[in-house]
Amino acid sequence: MATRTPRDQLIAGAADLLARRGLRATSVRDLAKHSGAPLGSTYHYFPGGKSQLAVEAVGYTSAFISRVLVRELAASGPVDGFRSFLDMWRKIVTDSDFRAGCPVLAVAVEEPDDDDDAPLNAASAAFDDWVRILAGSLVEHGAGEATARQTATLVVASVEGTVAICRAQRSTAALDDIDAVLAPLLRRAIGTTG
Repeated sequence: MATRTPRDQLIAGAADLLARRGLRATSVRDLAKHSGAPLGSTYHYFPGGKSQLAVEAVGYTSAFISRVLVRELAASGPVDGFRSFLDMWRKIVTDSDFRAGCPVLAVAVEEPDDDDDAPLNAASAAFDDWVRILAGSLVEHGAGEATARQTATLVVASVEGTVAICRAQRSTAALDDIDAVLAPLLRRAIGTTG
């Protein structure tokens, strides 16, 4: 496993802290402390401050989730790939004792600082990428383009919202609930049953 650079450490730490606190409740000082980095190095690597670091953290998270989606969908198809995706989120919320959610959602639902839309734009790009990946798998397995896009949007929105519910309820039961509804929907989208 490659060792992380100090810059990579800051980005990973920022993603984790944003998943726990959100953008508005997190300062650059908090991000540096959480990452174990000196405050000065934060500004050295991210002269754009909190906004730049948030954009990088969202990109980091997006790339990680995209890799998981691509790998699981390629290995198992849309239904089992979706279930592996839910398992990933179960692990994230339980390993953090229900304190961490998705930093992309955290950034997406907050009013940006000083009318800086860069973090929000990064979140939009992340959601678009996840929908595109899932829709592509659905099309590859027989769904029509429109059905694939609509179904993928529903799945991404459902998972993101459900992760928030899991945090609030301190339970993963909501993930089981959406699995029970969305897995059959995915099967219908690709024309399979069972």
